[in-house]
Amino acid sequence: MTPQDSETLMPTSAPPVRILLVDDHALVRHGLRMLLESDPAFEVVGEAQDRAGALRIAESGQPDIVLLDLDLGAESGLDLIGDLRTAAPAARILILTGLRDVLVQRRAVHLGAVGIVEKEAAPDVLLKAVHKVRAGEVWLDRATTASVLAELSHATEMARSDPEVVKIASLSPREKEVIVLLGDGLSNRRIAGQLCISETTVRHHLTSIFAKLEVHDRLQLLLYAYRHKLVQPPRTV
Repeated sequence: MTPQDSETLMPTSAPPVRILLVDDHALVRHGLRMLLESDPAFEVVGEAQDRAGALRIAESGQPDIVLLDLDLGAESGLDLIGDLRTAAPAARILILTGLRDVLVQRRAVHLGAVGIVEKEAAPDVLLKAVHKVRAGEVWLDRATTASVLAELSHATEMARSDPEVVKIASLSPREKEVIVLLGDGLSNRRIAGQLCISETTVRHHLTSIFAKLEVHDRLQLLLYAYRHKLVQPPRTV
């Protein structure tokens, strides 16, 4: 075996897990950064204190994990989940929260979060949760898991009676807003301005909506939306 062969066979270390922190408190973000970067497998690639900053960094940096606080002061982390998934489709969203409300936690999962860690948890619990989520697993306590399973069971029963109910239920609040504005006749640019997001994000939302509702263009989407009362049909004079 030549020296060159030996070098070829040398194992290469995996790249670090790239994490975006979203919390409205600078001290909390600083503490989380110190904790996460104590593990050589993690690298914090950005911090944001609000919605605008989070979406900007997510879209430009494409992190592997977004660690998101549900309470962002005047803003709700729940309302941010859908847009984060659109801005960084490959990112997995892990919620860090002080709320013990199972319904709120279930809503976060429904919107796309794959794990929830309560703020009173030990530091090693958070590190373990990030590892598990990055590996493709979910991180939920028993109460939230039971609630999510109950909701899925109910959705299955509804699907048997009306398959469209499940399609519509899969839409995020932001996607429903886009549909309403589309029904009002707004262009992508005007929708972006109305929702304070980029035109690229609007296009990502439309792509997701088309896939979920199994339509192929804006006209089909509008017809579907009128038929299922997602928007009001235009008035005739």
